[in-house]
Amino acid sequence: MVEHLVFTLCATLAANGDLAGHERRGTLTWPGRSAILGLLAAARGIRREDAAGLAALDALQTAVAIHDAGQPLRDYHTVQTVPSAAVKRPDSRSEALRRAGRAVNTALTQRDYRTGVLYAVAIWGLDMAPFRDALLRPVFTLYLGRKSCPLSVPPAPRLVQADDLMTALAAAQMPSFRVVPPAQAIYSDVALPGARVERRNDVALDRLRWHFSSRAVHVLHPQGAA
Repeated sequence: MVEHLVFTLCATLAANGDLAGHERRGTLTWPGRSAILGLLAAARGIRREDAAGLAALDALQTAVAIHDAGQPLRDYHTVQTVPSAAVKRPDSRSEALRRAGRAVNTALTQRDYRTGVLYAVAIWGLDMAPFRDALLRPVFTLYLGRKSCPLSVPPAPRLVQADDLMTALAAAQMPSFRVVPPAQAIYSDVALPGARVERRNDVALDRLRWHFSSRAVHVLHPQGAA
């Protein structure tokens, strides 16, 4: 049997990341590998500049079961920049905006979210007890993608001995205050019988520079799932 750490991620708002540009930042329907490892790093107090600490997490394998992908929500922001030709050597941003007047450049940006999400997560590949303890008493606040997306309930981590991934995911403790639909899809680092393979750009190469690489993801839709 393999020791798995299983836990749940439940949030009113989630931003699961996707290919992002300046004007549009989308979100997947599920938290990818970099999001899960980033959450574990936050729980253990590993900072983004700690390359060695983050690299130690690469040995972990991840799987996510979507019980509720939520609904899409789009938020709009305006961003103003001051051309260097308009204001020379301002002492502050507020001074630059004041002196520039109408000479500022204004762009409309979009931020995508998912509302009312619920996921089961399984992690394995290292000694999982320290990760369970970290999720029980996280060093940094845990959130799903952005600081505006705190968890609705604690992740309820537990160690599970299981022969297969499906058994491990089924042991996740779900919140009691809401309806829990059956798993709609499972996204795994490892092959699953009957799964198809997709590519996802969610392997963090440098979290300070936001550089990511792609990987193969095994996607399974359980029989009877919508």
